[in-house]
Amino acid sequence: MELRQLVTFRMVALTLNFSRAAEALNYVPSNVSMQIQSLEEELGVKLFDRLNKQIVLTDAGERFYKYVERILNDVEEAKNNVNDSENMTGTITISANEILCVYLLPAILHEFRKQYPNVRVIFRPTPSNDLKQSIYEGKTDIVFILEEPVNSNGLNIELLREESFRLLVAPNHPLASQSKVDFDDLQGEFFLLNEKGCTYHTTFDRLLVREGANDFTTLEFDSVEAIKQCAMLGMGIAFLPEISVASELEQGKLVSLSLDLTEINFVSQMIWHKGKWISPVIQVFLDIARSSYQHKNYLFLL
Repeated sequence: MELRQLVTFRMVALTLNFSRAAEALNYVPSNVSMQIQSLEEELGVKLFDRLNKQIVLTDAGERFYKYVERILNDVEEAKNNVNDSENMTGTITISANEILCVYLLPAILHEFRKQYPNVRVIFRPTPSNDLKQSIYEGKTDIVFILEEPVNSNGLNIELLREESFRLLVAPNHPLASQSKVDFDDLQGEFFLLNEKGCTYHTTFDRLLVREGANDFTTLEFDSVEAIKQCAMLGMGIAFLPEISVASELEQGKLVSLSLDLTEINFVSQMIWHKGKWISPVIQVFLDIARSSYQHKNYLFLL
């Protein structure tokens, strides 16, 4: 069993795609397939199930992944202990929900890449509902979520910033010119929301019903950009965090309704496992993320 095989296995386990793993490792796909096949033959088990064009980890693969992660972390620690920070190398895997991925992470990644160009950063696409689970499973080093404050015995959770939410309409929407909007004004309105299961969608639905505004219809999206575009066309009222619409508000493409939403308390949070060894690479990424929030550098990339 060779170290390069373990590196290849981890990359395939993270991406669940042989072609993407090959691209990340600068291999041809056939090389990746051969290494995984050789590893499976040596272990005497299947590590991946191949279902049509998709692959998934088998139970044996899930168990093996935990050992591989531990081994490669130990190797990375050994390398970093003999290198200075200027030559820091290694790999870090991060994930986030769509909004933070688009409006927060670019500035953090830009700064991190500028300071540590030799570190490989992997962004792992993960559904919002699975982000915390990906930490427990060891698939992700750090995740960023936008939710109500989270408590967990097994996770380190750092609250970075409260995020305000807005109700947004096109400038020609009938409610745009009202100096004050209350929940009665929302009766019969058409809302543009994130797909069901999204925590702020659920919270907003509960608020509307509680305040008696239960006569409304919705159109659901899995894309913030789609919600914004439809709102700017006058299709309905969008419910989005302010961080995602700063540019459109400044340019007058959207108008924020004057409805009190202060009880909707969502926070950008950075999460990592309490039991995970914090390598120098992970530590500097955490520090840069904190600094970016404190100085609000991410706003410059909107």
